[in-house]
Amino acid sequence: MAHDLIIRGGTVIDGTGAAGVRADVAVDGDRITAIGDLAASTAKREIDASGKVVTPGFVDLHTHLDAQVAWDPYMTSSSWHGVTTVLTGNCGVTFAPVAPSSKSYLAELMESVEDIPREAILNGLPWDWETFPQYLESVQRLRPALNVVGLLGHCAVRYHVMGDRSMAEDAVATDDELARMRDITAEAIAGGAVGFSTSRILVHTVPDGRKVPGTFASIDEYLAVADGMNDGGGGLFQAVLDFETKFQHEIDLLRAMARRGGRVLFSGGVGNGNADAAGFWNGMLADIRANDGDITTISMTRPSGSLMGLYQVPPVGSSRWRAVMALPTLEDRLAALADASTRAELIEEGKARGTWYDPQYIHPLGQGVVPEYDVEGGESLADIAARAGKHPVEVIVERLLESQGRELFNVWFFNRNRANIGEFLKLDAVVPGLGDAGAHAGQICDADAPTHYLAYWARDRRIATLPDAVSRLTSKPAAVLRLIDRGTLRAGAFADINVFDPDALQVGYPEYVNDFPNGKGRLRVGASGYAATLVNGEVVTENGVNTGARPGRVVREFAR
Repeated sequence: MAHDLIIRGGTVIDGTGAAGVRADVAVDGDRITAIGDLAASTAKREIDASGKVVTPGFVDLHTHLDAQVAWDPYMTSSSWHGVTTVLTGNCGVTFAPVAPSSKSYLAELMESVEDIPREAILNGLPWDWETFPQYLESVQRLRPALNVVGLLGHCAVRYHVMGDRSMAEDAVATDDELARMRDITAEAIAGGAVGFSTSRILVHTVPDGRKVPGTFASIDEYLAVADGMNDGGGGLFQAVLDFETKFQHEIDLLRAMARRGGRVLFSGGVGNGNADAAGFWNGMLADIRANDGDITTISMTRPSGSLMGLYQVPPVGSSRWRAVMALPTLEDRLAALADASTRAELIEEGKARGTWYDPQYIHPLGQGVVPEYDVEGGESLADIAARAGKHPVEVIVERLLESQGRELFNVWFFNRNRANIGEFLKLDAVVPGLGDAGAHAGQICDADAPTHYLAYWARDRRIATLPDAVSRLTSKPAAVLRLIDRGTLRAGAFADINVFDPDALQVGYPEYVNDFPNGKGRLRVGASGYAATLVNGEVVTENGVNTGARPGRVVREFAR
């Protein structure tokens, strides 16, 4: 009998870290059925992988595709970068549990924290759930192209239990409230949530400026949640933490949750200062793993924060610049910039006000097909302006005109300790990613993190062999989630598979499109080098184009 599909002639890198071997891969239904020399076998369809590698699909541990999946089941840009499984519900923000009267609040919260338009959320989602298990069932009915794993968010739980008081800095949950949070968490875990997420960083606020629910929660509250996860069968604790003002407290929280719950994932990186950040975190993470429990951190693969230009984020926060940015189209803004008198006013305001962020941390992405994410040696806007003897705003205006408004400027809010990034990404407890796919959609687009990591760090900088790099995008994050039969290539595993040319792999240049509900805009980024991506045995992207197949599943069972 013919197989459904055979991928022929590629180098199979199975995701375990083992060296690649030349082999064919057979797929029947949603599973891999054979790996080896299948020259004598036939198939209904074949993919020629000659000169390419065949790997497991990538597992993205940090997305905010919770809303986008409703109007974009292909979850672009993630599906263009080899991602086959996404973790949603990070940073404490989710859409369940929800009372009928709380939908608008959760939408406003998501907009405030993750820059996903409120109206798109309210109009794009079906809102046919109240509990978290019901929410997961609703996502499955949306027929996503990729597999979806869900975290229960602290913000939604705390607001559901404590109401408006949940945002007060001095609000301590009562014993009854802790019991309710524990029960809600247990119900969610038993019903398919992989774990519980929280946000404690002070920049995450609700629209009126108060901090999101959970920011100031006590360790006792977190331990009640951990007990709820254990009641439901065990789960993952995901956190974004306030290391800037409460470093030791946050480390204590991580240790406590690792001891109580057993698995911790937090958003990390090299930060903006410590000259030996990689060495420091290597020691800290090794100590927690040895003495407390399983801990993993996910890190950006480059400095990031915002993409400035003529789309959504202006170079200067002044009235004249805001007026230009308010013009309806890019062509209108370019015309304003080309007008000599308007241009002079914009430059004058720019000289008076300066760019809204320090130009030594603003890096032009260039005007080519491939963005210039030169993490280690790239010139800043300040460097370029000094060399030209011009003000940074003059340089920006010139480059915007030269590029017909296409050029973007990467503003390095986070992870700008660039001398440490490569070393940090080598650490055993680190998974590359933190692309925030689906969030801050008009400001950043780091969903290309898997491609950037493989092309820039593994291939060009050689910080990892290709088998090791692939394992950090596949089996390692799959193990964090305790995925069953995903993350490696073997007979019997789900057929989540990538076929790509590692030499041709490259990120695309971010582009701005208005394809969100109500015509809202966002940045998206493609890739080159991917021949095919399969999810559960079906080809979902081919040569960078979505095929229309939507075989993804909401994963609700884990090896707890």
